[in-house]
Amino acid sequence: MVRLNNDTRDEYANYLLGLIKENELEQFQEDFLQLHPTDQADFYLTLEKEDRQNLYQLITSEEMADVFQALEIEEQKDLITEIDHHYAAEMINHLYADDAADFLAELEQAEALKILTAMNLEDANDVKELMAYPSKTAGAIMTKEFISLTSTQTAQEVIEQLREEAPNAETIYYLYVVDYQQQLVGVVSLRDLITAQSHELVKDLMSPRVVSVASTTDQEEVAQLIKKYDFLAAPVVSPAGILLGIVTVDDVMDVLEDAATEDLGDFTASRGATDVNVTAFKAARLRAPWIVLLMFFGLITAGVIDQFEDTLSQIVLLAAFIPLLMGSAGNAGTQSLAVVVRGLALGTLEKKGLFKTLLREFNTGMMIGLICALALLLIIPIFYGSFILAVIVGISIFCSLSVATVIGAIVPLIINKLKLDPAFASGPFITTVNDILGLLIYFTIATSLLEFL
Repeated sequence: MVRLNNDTRDEYANYLLGLIKENELEQFQEDFLQLHPTDQADFYLTLEKEDRQNLYQLITSEEMADVFQALEIEEQKDLITEIDHHYAAEMINHLYADDAADFLAELEQAEALKILTAMNLEDANDVKELMAYPSKTAGAIMTKEFISLTSTQTAQEVIEQLREEAPNAETIYYLYVVDYQQQLVGVVSLRDLITAQSHELVKDLMSPRVVSVASTTDQEEVAQLIKKYDFLAAPVVSPAGILLGIVTVDDVMDVLEDAATEDLGDFTASRGATDVNVTAFKAARLRAPWIVLLMFFGLITAGVIDQFEDTLSQIVLLAAFIPLLMGSAGNAGTQSLAVVVRGLALGTLEKKGLFKTLLREFNTGMMIGLICALALLLIIPIFYGSFILAVIVGISIFCSLSVATVIGAIVPLIINKLKLDPAFASGPFITTVNDILGLLIYFTIATSLLEFL
């Protein structure tokens, strides 16, 4: 259980709420501001509207910015409607430019423009610059609050600069070196700076080999780069090499979370509808197309069964194993889909080799199919008294799982070659395709061995 000092989170929240009720506002203000912004936001969400209004009176717009930044976007929108226009603009002024841009991009254009107009001119211009970049690019998620140096500064001069500028910078662990044209020429770590002699020059401390990204780079590529190098931040440059901003690791975590959410939506054929705050109408509108499409695929499944009506009419017991075969093939295909999509996302698939990956999935499918077949060869004769039936089902599941893993692996590869998101090869789609193939295999084998039943 999370604790704050010697109290649980709930106990401390009740303590703060009691201070408000008892009108001990100075004590509340002191204790509230000592909390981490995440805990401040959690407490804020427990308040009734009247108590929230008191909170806005007790803390400054700058202090409220920390609370605001820790809230989800829908909660931020609700907060904005409860405060006056001037307080809102001052609060947005104190956000990092990338966070302010992300929030304002979610508002109606007129409302966003109204806030931008009331903001500090310099801050507003930074936010407008970020909002002008295409969505989901490095430029759109970078922040303008960073510290840049020149190569002729001494370590002591940089320390003095940090004392002045660090409070407003999003991170100071990396300090970027620019020339007189503001082109990125090097990077200095805070560790190297602190351990250097005060008279040493930045040019002797910096590393000239800087890994950077273009402002148009896709945000997921930036996330993978930061993950690969274990960076806390990555510089963003223009085509001319001018330092425009930095992307920090906290922004990357948001990008990866959004990407994972999108992939989950694609896997379940519900992209855009995984958020519990989405209305039922919107969720139905987003999910219905896939369901309807898969329903028509289901008609193909029904057609396959209809084609083997004679086989079923002679041995009705065959129908009992249809769900087993369809479910197993669909599950195996979805597992292979997850492996390939994840490999494509991380770039590990190219290192491994496509053919080797397909061969591995095929071998995996055969091994799983063999295990399942052997289990059925033991179980079916005991419960149904027919060894031939066990052979039919066993061979069918062996072949079905072998094919299903290949289908689950090859479909996202084809989609990726078409320059589409491989996650669009969603679980339900792969499952339906494997259902059809599994039934064809099952009834073909059953028809061939019918005379022995």
